[in-house]
Amino acid sequence: MSLKRSTVKALLASQNLDREVLVKGWVRSRRGNKYVQFIAVNDGSIIHNIQIVAVSEQGKELPLIKLVWEKEIVANTGPSSEEAFKQITTGACLAIRGQLVASQGKGQAVEIQATEITVLGAADPEAYPLQKKATSLEHLRDIAHLRPRTNTFGAVLRVRHALAFAIHDYFNRNGFFYVHTPIITGSDAEGAGQMFRVTTLPPEHPPRTEDGSVDFTQDFFGKPTNLTVSGQLEGELAAMALGSIYTFGPTFRAENSNTARHLAEFWMIEPEVAFNELEENMDLAEDFLQSLVRYALEHCADDLQFLNDQYDKELLTRLSFVVDNAFQRLTYTEAVEILKSAKQRFEFPVDWGTDLQSEHERYLVEKHFKKPVILTNYPKEIKAFYMKLDDDGRTVRAMDVLFPGIGEIIGGSQREEDYTKLTTRMADMHVPADELDWYLDTRRFGTAPHAGFGLGFERLVLFVTGMSNIRDVIPFPRYPKNAAF
Repeated sequence: MSLKRSTVKALLASQNLDREVLVKGWVRSRRGNKYVQFIAVNDGSIIHNIQIVAVSEQGKELPLIKLVWEKEIVANTGPSSEEAFKQITTGACLAIRGQLVASQGKGQAVEIQATEITVLGAADPEAYPLQKKATSLEHLRDIAHLRPRTNTFGAVLRVRHALAFAIHDYFNRNGFFYVHTPIITGSDAEGAGQMFRVTTLPPEHPPRTEDGSVDFTQDFFGKPTNLTVSGQLEGELAAMALGSIYTFGPTFRAENSNTARHLAEFWMIEPEVAFNELEENMDLAEDFLQSLVRYALEHCADDLQFLNDQYDKELLTRLSFVVDNAFQRLTYTEAVEILKSAKQRFEFPVDWGTDLQSEHERYLVEKHFKKPVILTNYPKEIKAFYMKLDDDGRTVRAMDVLFPGIGEIIGGSQREEDYTKLTTRMADMHVPADELDWYLDTRRFGTAPHAGFGLGFERLVLFVTGMSNIRDVIPFPRYPKNAAF
């Protein structure tokens, strides 16, 4: 019976020693002499490497093992063996058979005494870009196809996976249904207008109408269509039938921004709950975020410790800060008064009716309250058309969740369920009602209070990993002038 491959993670945790094992992975480093070689191998299952030890026989040079290279078994001694060992360089892919034993050295509990090494794929040390010398995160974005092999991006991607799993698990445990909303849409949920056009019309000579405008009736869908900026509107439709739903999918913004907080393609989590009002919406957001951070702390301890040690010494403290503190809740109006009376000087002035900047949000969280904050009841002029008007006619039942180090991480609201009030608001904001007639039907037929929010997945991963640039928490970032991979 052939020997089954074990992961590095499983072997490092194993108590079953002195047995033959098979491990496959990529070389992180190799050191030694003609009598003993130490090879650090990693297969991506865990941030830690497993040490492979190749020891010589008495009176012989390395290796005692069979070294299989280019489908030929190289002899145990002699020049051909030395040449073969030169193929075990950083980045090379190996298959190793050997005995799993207690390690005699420091830094690891177990190691593998190799009996056979197969070079599955060599890596030219003169060309392989991931060598020991320091490589900047900015440079690694130019080789995004290789950066998952680094400790940093291996850790980030494992945390990203854990958070994605935790999101689905949370909603499933709490009775939500996962709804797939369209990626191609004919509406602009945010009213921002910064959308990517989807068309099959020839760009050089598109068909024209009599007045000279593009004739979209000849396009694939027969009308102008774009990549979605949000699944919220369609999610509302599902919530008004299934009760509690969530979406988790890609969204797109054609915003020409090169900041460390913006991407052109990113993932959004958007729960919508029938019969929930603003208070229940805040309760859901707080419990949801604390649950996700707690899951990461419990299941990604090694990766988070590495990121804490290498990039952000306050990371673990900040994550515990979110889990251990009830979120402070206050209105936008109360927040503005606090900011106006603050002794700290802000780059952007604060007054009622202005949108708060990251510096304002972080002041409230990190210095004034020293806990996560939920701001509510924003001026209607700075929020979307679908948010429910408060009785004062000046504010809407919006909510933003603010986190340390990042500012806004969630934006949501109670939705306007009243047909007349919603259509009036749409007219005031020049949102064409005829294009959203399907959306208005939920207000015509069996309307009900409902609420929801949006959580940018990359912003969550950014917070949990402590990375400083959002381009470093998604495998292949899309931003202006970059779609290389």
